[in-house]
Amino acid sequence: MTSFRLVRHYAGMGVVAAGRRVGTVPAPILFVLSGISMYGGAAVAITLFPVASPAAVAWLRCLGAAIVLVAWRRPGRASWRGREFWLAATFGLVTAGMNVVFYEAIARLPLGTTVALEFAGPVAVAAIGSRSKRDVFAVALVAAGVVAIADVRLSGSGLGVLFALLAAALWAGYIVLGKQVALGGNGIDSLAVGFAVATVALSPLAFGAAAVWASPRLLGLGVGVGVLSTVVPYALDQVVLRRLGQSTFAVLLALLPVTAGVTGFVLLAQVPSLPEALGTLAVVAGLVLRSRDERTKPTGLPIEPP
Repeated sequence: MTSFRLVRHYAGMGVVAAGRRVGTVPAPILFVLSGISMYGGAAVAITLFPVASPAAVAWLRCLGAAIVLVAWRRPGRASWRGREFWLAATFGLVTAGMNVVFYEAIARLPLGTTVALEFAGPVAVAAIGSRSKRDVFAVALVAAGVVAIADVRLSGSGLGVLFALLAAALWAGYIVLGKQVALGGNGIDSLAVGFAVATVALSPLAFGAAAVWASPRLLGLGVGVGVLSTVVPYALDQVVLRRLGQSTFAVLLALLPVTAGVTGFVLLAQVPSLPEALGTLAVVAGLVLRSRDERTKPTGLPIEPP
């Protein structure tokens, strides 16, 4: 075996071992890590809003994710044809569309209002998957906690509300399709295919980022948004979706605003208000109640190595 093959062999073993280690990490911790990465990407995206439209920034995020994932995973021919391709393509379009309308919403509404409205999607998925009064109460606690954390304000743009509700519907679709991709697709390879298809399909949005194309630094930031806000968190989602049901996954998504609050307190000295603190406790209570009632076993499928 040549030196190159030896390096590749042992590197591959290291990647598989890392994937197995990720598979043993509790789902809530994976969600916290996912949230930290996503919020880091959002902070970078904010710097691009003055020079590009919100939809164009969302497209740059999709482009960055597609470039990194395709170069990293190099999906085989089987990933580009048949049912697996169409499933991945649909998932990519739904996910990219969710990001576009969410960015359009936060351009018109306060971020807290948008987040609260968008959470109607995963909460609806959790409610549909409920089987008992205990489930319903847990979902209600999470929903109330998210609303309190987001500090919803009813004033705002009607178009912004429409974009936020559309993002909620697409988020629900992301959860349902994501589970199918995790179980019936090619794992992270399907993510690569999906974002590549979405990048091509939504390429007209690139015209809103003309200033970015003239600056290598801004273009690099756009790719960075894709890595932080898409590649890392969505790859972690695929790991978790293999182990949990759709309804439990939807409830665990409520850890994202909780992570945001903790991050703001630790890094930015943002002391939460009383409603925010009560909302955090409500979310935690709902998560505990839900996890005690539903103990979904792993699917038995191998964890896709990163």
